[in-house]
Amino acid sequence: MESKPRILYLLRILEQYTDEEHPLTTKQLIEMLNEKYGISTYRTTIAKDVAALQEFGVDIVVIHSTQCKYFIGNRQFELPELKLLIDAVESSKFITSKKSDALIKKIHMLTSNGQVKKLKRNNYVSGRIKPNNEQIYYIVDTINDAINERKQISFSYYEYTGLKEKVLRNKGEIYTISPYHLVWNDDYYYVAGYSEKREKIVTFRVDRIASQPDILSADAVPVPEDFDIAEFTKQVFYMYDGEEVLVDLRCDNGLMKTMVDRFGEDITTISYDATSFRLTVEVSISPTFFGWVFGFCGKVQILAPKSAKKQYRQMIVQANEEIKEG
Repeated sequence: MESKPRILYLLRILEQYTDEEHPLTTKQLIEMLNEKYGISTYRTTIAKDVAALQEFGVDIVVIHSTQCKYFIGNRQFELPELKLLIDAVESSKFITSKKSDALIKKIHMLTSNGQVKKLKRNNYVSGRIKPNNEQIYYIVDTINDAINERKQISFSYYEYTGLKEKVLRNKGEIYTISPYHLVWNDDYYYVAGYSEKREKIVTFRVDRIASQPDILSADAVPVPEDFDIAEFTKQVFYMYDGEEVLVDLRCDNGLMKTMVDRFGEDITTISYDATSFRLTVEVSISPTFFGWVFGFCGKVQILAPKSAKKQYRQMIVQANEEIKEG
C-alpha cells in the first residue's frame, strides 16, 4: 500500500470532489482513498499530506472543528473564466461539433464535480455553422510547427461543386507555400504564406485543407521586409484583392458605428449634411467592395474617385440587364 502515491490520490480526490460548497471531512477522505484506490491511511497522515500539499502551493482550505473538513480554494480557472471558455468553444465555427463536446468535457474537469452543473450554458448562438473536418486541430498544429521551423508545407485543398459535392480543387493539385502566419478571421482560421508558383502571398482557409499538410525539407521563402500582416489582413479579409484606392463615401449618420467597426476608430470623417457624414478611406476596388456598398441600399454612396463610381454603376447596370434577361 505504501508504494502507491497516496498524496497524489488525495489531491485528485480534493480537486475532483471538493469546493467551498462541498468540503470533505477527514473521515470521508480516508474512506474514499480506501474505496477508490485501496489505500489505507489515518487521520494524522491526512493532516500531514494536506500540509505538504499546501506547502507545495495547492490552495487547500481547512475548516477546523471536531471533524476537520477540507476543500480546494482557488483553482487555476475561476467559474466565470470556464464559462467564457465553454461559450467560445460552443460558438466557434472553426471547431467541429464532436471536438466541441470533447473540449467541453475537458473544461468540466478543471473544476469540481459539484460545480459542473453551474457550467451549463443557456446561450443560443445565432447562425452557428460547424465544420465537418475533424483534422483541423492537427492541420493547425502542423502549420504552426512549419512556421516555427521556417519550412515549406504542401497540401491538397477542396471546394464544392454546384451540386454541393466536396471535391479536390484543380483535380487534386498539390499546393506548396511558405507559411508565414495563421490568421483568425470571422471565426475561421486561414494560413497566409508565399506561393512561388503564383509569385505572391496567398491565403487558404484551414478547414478546407483536405488533410494534415506535409512539412517539407525545403526552407521557407523569407518573409518580405515590407510585409505587414495587419495591412494584408485588412485587404484580403475586408475588401479583398483589388487596386488600392482612396475613396470618398457619403454615409447616413446611423452608420457611424458600422464604419468604425469596419475600418477602426482612426478613420477620417467630416459632416456632409444634417443626415450624413463623409468618410475617406483606402480600400481595394473590387466587386466585393461594390457589393458591400450596395448592401446598404443607398445609405452609402461613392462620391469619388470617378473611376470607382463608373465601375460601380457598370456593375449595377450589368446586374439589372441579367435580371431582365432572366
